[in-house]
Amino acid sequence: MSAISTILKLPPLESGDRLTRYEFERRYQAMPSIKKAELIEGVVYVASPVRATRHGRPHADIIGCLFVYKVATPGVDLQDNATVRLDVDNEVQPDALLRLEAGGTSRISDDDYIEGVPELIAEVAASSASYDLNDKLNAYRRNGVKEYLVWQSYENRLDWFRLREGEYIALDPDERGVIRSEVFPGLWLSVTALERGDLAEVLGVLQQGLQTSEHQAFAASLRS
Repeated sequence: MSAISTILKLPPLESGDRLTRYEFERRYQAMPSIKKAELIEGVVYVASPVRATRHGRPHADIIGCLFVYKVATPGVDLQDNATVRLDVDNEVQPDALLRLEAGGTSRISDDDYIEGVPELIAEVAASSASYDLNDKLNAYRRNGVKEYLVWQSYENRLDWFRLREGEYIALDPDERGVIRSEVFPGLWLSVTALERGDLAEVLGVLQQGLQTSEHQAFAASLRS
């Protein structure tokens, strides 16, 4: 049987399908027209077209901040929309993630996917009703993603969750409106500046974090 005839016999991948991760991958790979689909708790979610100001722009802003951190911290890997095999019921494609290249809880598989649990995941969600703050949050929590950042674009609200004793606790900004990562020292994010679109201040605050002794010690530990 030819590869084409095999593909034609596969059912299409549609939102709401309940599949194993292996069947999900088989159908996803057979449908190159689909740019983003995820398996969350055994249920398929096929992404809608991406809106510019509600997703594309905030996504770029978050990636920009994480890229600056990655450049200053060799040994930390930044990925954009990479497929992550979390467990048998969850194969996700987060907007962004940070992972340790060595000694962390994830790896790059032989077929070039991420397997395991990235240390930090960031998502851009339309609102608090999104599955990013419901089923996906539960999947990340159960699998042990240490920090989970969600930017709700309609509410212009950013939540940064830290995993503690099996539960996600929201990190509070300090008096300057800054949240400091507990997993990646020096990763400082001015939530107030980000929400008002002041990216110059966002990057300025991040540079302050990168100059701390905590970040320098962390970067040195990754080189050793």
